[in-house]
Amino acid sequence: MRFDPSSRYSACRVLYILPGNDFESFVASNLLTLRFSTDVLVIGSGAAGLATALHLSPHARVIVLSKDDIRGGSTNRAQGGVATVSQPADSVDAHVHDTVVAGAGLCNEKIVRYVVSRARQAIAHIEDLGLEFDQQDNGPHLTREGGHTHRRVLHVADTTGHAIATTLINRVLSDVKIRILTKRVAIDVVTTGKPTPNDSQTMGAYVFNAETGNVEVIEARYVVLATGGASKVYQYTSNPDGSTGDGIAMAWRAGCRVANMEFNQFHPTCLYHPDARSFLISEAIRGEGGKLVLGDGKRFMERFDPRAEMAPRDVVARAIDFEMKRLGLECVYLDVTHLPDKKIEQRFPNILKTCLGVGIDMRRDRIPVVPAAHYTCGGVLVDERGQTDIDGLYAVGETAYTGLHGANRLASNSLLECLVFARSVADDIANEISDNRDNRGDIPDWDESRVTDSDENVILSHNWSELRRCMWNYVGIVRTNKRLERAARRIGLLKQEVHDYYSNYRVNSDLIELRNLIHVAELMVQAAQWRRESRGLHYTLDYPQSRADARPSILYPVVDPLDVLQPINRYTNHSKSR
Repeated sequence: MRFDPSSRYSACRVLYILPGNDFESFVASNLLTLRFSTDVLVIGSGAAGLATALHLSPHARVIVLSKDDIRGGSTNRAQGGVATVSQPADSVDAHVHDTVVAGAGLCNEKIVRYVVSRARQAIAHIEDLGLEFDQQDNGPHLTREGGHTHRRVLHVADTTGHAIATTLINRVLSDVKIRILTKRVAIDVVTTGKPTPNDSQTMGAYVFNAETGNVEVIEARYVVLATGGASKVYQYTSNPDGSTGDGIAMAWRAGCRVANMEFNQFHPTCLYHPDARSFLISEAIRGEGGKLVLGDGKRFMERFDPRAEMAPRDVVARAIDFEMKRLGLECVYLDVTHLPDKKIEQRFPNILKTCLGVGIDMRRDRIPVVPAAHYTCGGVLVDERGQTDIDGLYAVGETAYTGLHGANRLASNSLLECLVFARSVADDIANEISDNRDNRGDIPDWDESRVTDSDENVILSHNWSELRRCMWNYVGIVRTNKRLERAARRIGLLKQEVHDYYSNYRVNSDLIELRNLIHVAELMVQAAQWRRESRGLHYTLDYPQSRADARPSILYPVVDPLDVLQPINRYTNHSKSR
């Protein structure tokens, strides 16, 4: 078991390292505890995290943590674009309206307008950094995606996320006030541990170094959670392996509220092929005229929604799921064979290349597609500054619940949210950072004196697979009370197993991520059981209608020994593990 939280320090020697010094190998070889000190710790290296770091660098020292190489993550995979009003026929009111309609009555319209009205500022900033969106003769080339009433999506071919990520990375790597630490997995946020979260302050975080196998301490006045979403909790997903809900789980364990966790978006069209798992077929293809058809070539979307293929994602995903189950199909098809070859080649070069790589020529062949978990619409509850319930702890991007997306996200609003709230978070921190008050104390060392190396890692891989199958089968596109009850029981057992494992063995990346996935899965099920209606991405056969009194689902943290809180005790006086 872990050390008594009343003991502030372990016997381990301590070495303080300021950003810019690279003594990791020396520290590891001499059994020292590696500590970093910085003004702001940004956990996550996607668009939200990197944009936040760049806005902060004129005001503060910043450390950015990346699970893997800085070029990984969900931003790099985003194909669609950034929604913003760019033409006279369009308007902020129209963009707000489309967002609210897609959100099925649960959007915070004040926040929607806040984001949409700042879109041009966000676009101007990323363009100033060097990004060039696709152009046509009379200005930017705009595309239209599901749920939008106008062409308003700026893009870079079908690799917009990659272009944004590359632009941000190039600037971050040349900024002397930003340090990037790769191969690091955050374990927990550390707070001062006052009686209630609102009295607590952020102190920093415990971080696992996947290269050395050691746990490090990063002390910071401010921590920004930008870890992305949690769609890896499902068996089939468009997300990279690192989308394990780390920021949401850490914030919950630290004492923050979360909201709307029942709303996980399933993208309607993920490529169905064994050699190209998790590859997304952009919604922009339907915006340019692509049609969804069954094996016999017949369209079916008109039977579900008058907007047909241009309906919001929740509607299209449910329709595909219904047809697949009704007819016993493995997939449906996306047909663009009627579009000119040149248009396909110019507008969707990456999708064309990937399809050709698995033997599908989308200019001649229909593309087999299935729905897959894609985006976490809920998250850590924040205000318009990105501030959570804990002083100094922020969340931004897919990790956060801002109120923008409601019960379903409008296409191409996610990158926009990242860019807008990155500035909001940075501005709020910059306004406070000149205050030199800092009486938080020091973070206790990570103590592994009572744990051993595991010889049963098979438990992790087995539980990882079981959890993801459970969530796909019981907490997927269509739900029932019985399915949710089954999921809750199984997740409870998995949580106990992982708690025992975590308490007795040294941590590794797989254990940290599985622990987070289980906590997030539990939150998803609890929120889904609370919502006794069907709305947006939450559709249940037991309550197929929507209620008139729509409101977000807000979960409040409670003391649960199985949440294995950090060693600084927050609510009780008895000892807890880690």
